[in-house]
Amino acid sequence: MIIDAHQHFWNLERVSYPWLTAELAPINRTIEEPELEPQLIAAGIDRTVLVQSMDSIEDSDFMLEVADRWPWIGAVVGWVPLTNTAEAERELDRRAPDDRFVGVRHLIHNEPDEDWLLRRDVLKGLAVLEKRGLSFDVVAVTPRHLEHVPVIAGRHPGLRIVIDHLAKPPIASGGWQPWAKLLSRAAEHPNVYAKISGLNTAAAPDWTAKDLQPAVDHALEVFGPSRLMYGGDWPISMLAGDYAGVWSATREVLAGLAEDERDQVLGGTAHAFYKVPA
Repeated sequence: MIIDAHQHFWNLERVSYPWLTAELAPINRTIEEPELEPQLIAAGIDRTVLVQSMDSIEDSDFMLEVADRWPWIGAVVGWVPLTNTAEAERELDRRAPDDRFVGVRHLIHNEPDEDWLLRRDVLKGLAVLEKRGLSFDVVAVTPRHLEHVPVIAGRHPGLRIVIDHLAKPPIASGGWQPWAKLLSRAAEHPNVYAKISGLNTAAAPDWTAKDLQPAVDHALEVFGPSRLMYGGDWPISMLAGDYAGVWSATREVLAGLAEDERDQVLGGTAHAFYKVPA
């Protein structure tokens, strides 16, 4: 089973997405499932994980409604207010009957406080996820964000954590430190995983698979295939290519793996981590 562990939809008439600005013109519009499905079929993708695009209850409601219509959406990573444990508990109680709601993400890179993830109220919220067996997606886009991952992993060893987009390695600039060292440090914790996703938008405009290879090789070295998963990051990926191009490049950078290792990255890890049904 091949799983795309990171894709988005949004409907501008249903939910507010303030981060969608004129600078993001190609994707600053309603983007829903009929636009993606033909591309998934062409790539041979069996299931996807639909990931939140806004820190709001409305966005989670919208995603679960979409999942009702399209059985290839195997899991949903939504949002709850981690800074308010009582409200988070109530919201998770409401979601509990739906086993597609498997984890939570917060757009920490949009928080003015780079240390938001280490706030006491946020750590209490993460403890709620840990208690309930839900996962947490970390949007780490700066070295400071990535520094926090081993901290929360150590404080919450029962919380399954996944680093989105390999924490945006500096592919375009080629300055691999401190990213490489910090990713290695995060990987020392067995409850931390990572997604090979969103790399094309971290590269120069004329990127090729060869540009992505060093970052992927480092991730494979420190995490191993059993803690890495493929994500198309569509439609964000359209800012620097298309779905077919990202899928082709992903297969190319994984070509050196044994078949069973490649199967882990392209589906097995996401199947286990997000509990995506076969």
